Amino acid sequence: MAAGTEHGFTWMQIIPGLNHLPDHVATAGVVTAALIGSALLARRQLARAGDAAVVPDGTLTARNFYEVFVEQFTGLVDGIVGRDSRQYVPLYGAIFLFILANNLIGLIPGLLPPTSNVNTTLGLGLLSFVMYNVYGIRKHGVGYLKHFLGPIWWLVFLMLPLEIIDNVLRPLTLNLRLLMNMFADHLVLDIFTDLTKLFVPVLFYMLGTFVSVIQAFVFTLLSLVYVALATAGHGHDEEHGHGEPQH
Repeated sequence: MAAGTEHGFTWMQIIPGLNHLPDHVATAGVVTAALIGSALLARRQLARAGDAAVVPDGTLTARNFYEVFVEQFTGLVDGIVGRDSRQYVPLYGAIFLFILANNLIGLIPGLLPPTSNVNTTLGLGLLSFVMYNVYGIRKHGVGYLKHFLGPIWWLVFLMLPLEIIDNVLRPLTLNLRLLMNMFADHLVLDIFTDLTKLFVPVLFYMLGTFVSVIQAFVFTLLSLVYVALATAGHGHDEEHGHGEPQH
């Protein structure tokens, strides 16, 4: 069976080279290429502006879009992670834009959102899981393992399995939340488009756009919260006199 035929016709089935790939892989590849292309275009526009880069373009350009996005997203990361948060902006900004673009592309007739496929959402969940642990280890070294032991040493036997289960479930819940919401949103849009053809689908396209933005935001927000938890200091150590000296 050709990729995507279980959902009917998709544009990816008629594009040479892409029609041999699973539909979600082909669509995600196109989205990724478009995002990289727009970022390179913004970089070129910024370099061409030279000393006048502080003055925004008079029209909506790739440069203007990315400048506004980076400024707003940096403020969000600063508010969640706190100190040294700027290092997380490139990765999680890219994750947000990738999810958002893949959500929105499903609103185009003949295209399926890659985020309605478990392979895409599980991959994103695992990426989030790996990276917040990497950041935690980078920040605390071996001391990061204290994060799994709880605040009281004699409760380690209880806290350790609970913390492990909690961390293992995080990528799964990120995966299922994004997957189910985008699958349901696309299904509802398909049903009402087939039934009404014209007026009512406009309302569901608006709703679909809203859901797409919210789901990208929620996934990224939760991922940043996990980073904040992994990189935060061990407050319980300070409370028991093992942190910084009190003045």
